[in-house]
Amino acid sequence: MYKLEHIGIAVKDLQKSNQLFELLLGIGHFKTETVGSEGVTTSFFQTGESKIELLESHMEGSAIGRFIEKRGEGIHHIAFEVPNIRKEMHRLREEGFQLLSNHPFRGADNKWVCFIHPKSANGVLVELCQSIPEEEE
Repeated sequence: MYKLEHIGIAVKDLQKSNQLFELLLGIGHFKTETVGSEGVTTSFFQTGESKIELLESHMEGSAIGRFIEKRGEGIHHIAFEVPNIRKEMHRLREEGFQLLSNHPFRGADNKWVCFIHPKSANGVLVELCQSIPEEEE
């Protein structure tokens, strides 16, 4: 794994949370994006080499919506950049980790993503992400 790519934070109100994090970090967000398949709208802040991703549910029953109902707002996941997501998924399965999908899928910020079940990672939802090469876009 290359680096910590981002920390995902579940929020109830993206506009209010953007204002809060702009004050906290002293910078504005650089991108807002809707990921229809996940029922979320995201907002990204660049902090050094890593990012903060705010996630607001816009679809009843979405993973972020369920997370907020159960636990409230807060850190939802940590994401690590990997050079080859399919190879990393295979390696982790071989090591005994439970993945939440059999194949990577398109996520926010032009990334292929997959998640490791929190039960396999001391209660932490871990995301693997790889930038989608231009020829695959």
